Amino acid sequence: MSERPERIFHLDGVEKHFGAVHALAGVDLVITAGECLGLVGHNGAGKSTLMNVLSGTLSPDRGTIRVGTADVTGRYGVSQAHAAGLRCVFQELSLCPNLTVAENARIMHPALRGFGWRKRAGAVIVSKLDEIFPGHGVDANDIVGDLSIARRQMVEIARAFSETEGRVKLVILDEPTSSLDAVVAEQLLSFVRRYVEGGGACILISHLLGEILSTCDRVIVMRDGKVVDARPARDFTRTSLVGAMGSVAKEEDAAKAGDFVSKRTGAAPRVTARPPAQADTMALSAHRGEVVGLAGLEGHGQTAMLLQIYSAKPRTRARAGSRAGSQAGGGASVDAPVALVAGDRQTDGVFPLWSIARNIGIRSIRAMRRGPLIDPRQENEMAESWRARIKIRTPDIHDNILSLSGGNQQKALFARALGSDAEIVLMDDPMRGVDVGTKQEVYGIIRDEAAKGRTFVWYTTELDELKNCDHVYVFRNGRIVADLPRDQLTEEKVLQSSFTEDA
Repeated sequence: MSERPERIFHLDGVEKHFGAVHALAGVDLVITAGECLGLVGHNGAGKSTLMNVLSGTLSPDRGTIRVGTADVTGRYGVSQAHAAGLRCVFQELSLCPNLTVAENARIMHPALRGFGWRKRAGAVIVSKLDEIFPGHGVDANDIVGDLSIARRQMVEIARAFSETEGRVKLVILDEPTSSLDAVVAEQLLSFVRRYVEGGGACILISHLLGEILSTCDRVIVMRDGKVVDARPARDFTRTSLVGAMGSVAKEEDAAKAGDFVSKRTGAAPRVTARPPAQADTMALSAHRGEVVGLAGLEGHGQTAMLLQIYSAKPRTRARAGSRAGSQAGGGASVDAPVALVAGDRQTDGVFPLWSIARNIGIRSIRAMRRGPLIDPRQENEMAESWRARIKIRTPDIHDNILSLSGGNQQKALFARALGSDAEIVLMDDPMRGVDVGTKQEVYGIIRDEAAKGRTFVWYTTELDELKNCDHVYVFRNGRIVADLPRDQLTEEKVLQSSFTEDA
């Protein structure tokens, strides 16, 4: 007879209210050693609130918390969770951007003190980075604020799994692959399996359902603050998991390759761009009504290309009537207003002191002016319209933007861009932390807007999203190495081009 797995944490009947919002409604959760537990649900389902209770950053209004067999209700907080071996990697990263990688490691590991602590802290974090992410390219002396969001995420993950005093028993991973490309994401998920097989425990929160089904032993589905389904991962299919989440959006297939009709007629492109200092590389072009994808391993020039295009001013008519292109950084030209949906919403997206409505309307101020002032009625109408269209979960659009879950904040950034007059929309891996139902709705909106003539340039680390694009440009080492029309697009070609320029 096999031994019963060690019960590490147990939440029983946990409830949490935020004013009129019932974030958790009697949730039970058991975490055992040697298990990867998947936690899924739409944005606002209660996943992050539940993890905040488990990690000690929120106290439940009702219910019981047990660590092992000890009832710690009423005296459980962050320090108790840490002492019990719990570590967290939340969707909104907690690294200090002004400190080095080694200094950030020291914050979570106070045992790294005394003479030479920086060297020891650097060795700890780099060793774990080597173990999880071979070839990561991060140095212990790097300033975190200078790292890409993907490398910051890698550092945060490695810091959580590092051990200096006491064993790490449970690691909460909240959308850990949201900024990682497919290769690096696979490195992490392979490590997670090794970690739980060695007796550790993980909670994996992800809207990428393939990751949940391939990595987790057990899956819990949340909806409206309640657990609505819980069973072994092998008992779910992708379709049944979407159904359990209560998705109102039916999953749609992207247009089939055989249905592809090029929009590249004799008309001049709306966007042209060439990576800076890369005169020998092919150029990107995007025509009216096209959805153009940027692919390749993270950090190989895709975001830099978007920023280069965003910095370009619309073309103006020259005196002779011909169109003159404006060059940004010597390599980008656009002929219409541009909006950007940032991937790193905390740094480049939201205005944290403003309301949801203000965050949505900021790109459309000129259209909402009445004399020298903004018309609050128009601002409210725009925000309410997009809240309904893209299903932003909030009781009041005048609440602060940070009152929203991460995925709902991202929806607000979509609303800002799509509700504006921009005819060219740039998207920097914008689906980070967005649930599967909303993704399908946004894909539909993008296709509808493209059919009306809008142009999209879309960097994504999710290979499946490239199927929504008319053309895909693959980047490697700052150069464009492949242009794949949709009827030639395969995952193998994208990955091959990502690793070898002669593909």
